[in-house]
Amino acid sequence: MTEIVLASKSRFRVQLLENAGLEFTAEPARIDERSVEEPLNEAGTVPADIAEVLAIAKADNVSTRKPGALVIGCDQVLALDGQVLHKPADMEDARRRLLQLSGRTHQLNSAVCVVRDDEVLWSHVEICRVHFRELDPGFVGRHMAQVGEAALSSVGAYHIEGRGAQLVEKIEGDFFSVMGLPLLPLLACLRRLEMIDQ
Repeated sequence: MTEIVLASKSRFRVQLLENAGLEFTAEPARIDERSVEEPLNEAGTVPADIAEVLAIAKADNVSTRKPGALVIGCDQVLALDGQVLHKPADMEDARRRLLQLSGRTHQLNSAVCVVRDDEVLWSHVEICRVHFRELDPGFVGRHMAQVGEAALSSVGAYHIEGRGAQLVEKIEGDFFSVMGLPLLPLLACLRRLEMIDQ
C-alpha cells in the first residue's frame, strides 16, 4: 500500500484529514517560503499562483525524503486589495492585522497538490472571499487576550473554526478551504488515484 504523507505541521490540516478517515503520516516541509515567494512577487505573480507554487515546493521537499509515497502539499495565501500578507510576527502585529481586515473583504487562496517522486500528479487552488465585520478596537484587544498566541499560526490572525468566527460577517466559498485545505477536491483526487475507498 502506498504511504500517504501530509507535508505540513498544521494541526488543523492534520485534524481535517483525520476526521475524513485518512490514514497518513505528517512531516513538515523544510523550505524557506519567503525565498520561494520573492521572485514570484517580483514577477507580479497573482496570489493564487503563489499559493500553488508554495504547496508544490513543500510537497516536493518532503517527497525527496519519502520515495514512492503520495505527498500532499498545502499552502494558503491571504491577499487584501491584491497585496499578499504573511503570518503576524507577534501579538501586536496580529492585533494590527485584525484591525486592518476590519470591515473589509480579503481573499484566501488555498492550494493543495499531490506529488510522488518529483512528479506533480494533481494540484488545485480554491479561492474564498471572507468579509469581516466592523471591529471595535476594544473587542479586538479582548479577543486577542482570549485566543493568545494561536493567532500567530494563521495568515489572517484568526481561525474560522474557533473564536475567529466572531470576526466574520460572511464567507463566499468553501469552509474547509478557509481553514487551509480544499478537502473535498483532495478527497476526489485520492479516489481517482485509488488511494481511498470509492
